[in-house]
Amino acid sequence: MNAGHESSHAAAMRVATYNIKHGRGMDGTIDLERTAATLETFDADIIALQEVDDRTRRSGGVDQASWLAERLGMHAAFGTFMDFQGGRYGLAILSRQPIRSHEAWRLPDGNEPRAALAVRLMTDSGETFTAIAVHFDWVEDDAYRYEQARETIRRIESLETSWIVLGDFNDVPGSRTMIAFEQMGRNAVKPADDAATFPADRPTIEIDHIVTGPPGAWMPASAMVIPESRTSDHRPVMTELLPAGD
Repeated sequence: MNAGHESSHAAAMRVATYNIKHGRGMDGTIDLERTAATLETFDADIIALQEVDDRTRRSGGVDQASWLAERLGMHAAFGTFMDFQGGRYGLAILSRQPIRSHEAWRLPDGNEPRAALAVRLMTDSGETFTAIAVHFDWVEDDAYRYEQARETIRRIESLETSWIVLGDFNDVPGSRTMIAFEQMGRNAVKPADDAATFPADRPTIEIDHIVTGPPGAWMPASAMVIPESRTSDHRPVMTELLPAGD
């Protein structure tokens, strides 16, 4: 990744997405400190997290989003999918900048309930934008996944700000889900020989993405897959973004 933006453009943002599998690594151990240590290496301004637990029994009753935010010195918003094991299960966004507002967009149910988490943030230059974390249905039949994507796109189309969608789309480039997003924004392109994100130990498919829009709002970005093979069953994806007007 080219980090050269930082010296010449103060408004450059580093953003990442990571399915953390509620802190459970490829060794089967839940270790949220290991998750935090991995997130810390990103040095990111915004991190979208999928498969986040809030006070569930399997994760020891921890509010994972708040715990990670405090550990990293960031702000957090959580969006719930469903009640689970005495707590809630969903996704989160961590941000260096204060979160001005957030809401969970309920999506059509799939094999599990789903929501997208939208947070309102501000760039260094004072422009408001919306970051949206997603985690779409995972089964091979894309019917649920595509309906969830369509509803997310419908909500994005009503935004008055520029936007960034980050997450586990559970679909590959060229799928109708990804084509629908690419018709309204730009998918940050990964190196052709290092684009796969799942499974983390020997990745074979590219299902984690960062899409920005509208097309003229952000400078075209390339993304990198971070070679982390133990902390979760996905690999993280990161990119640097610069608002096109800066």
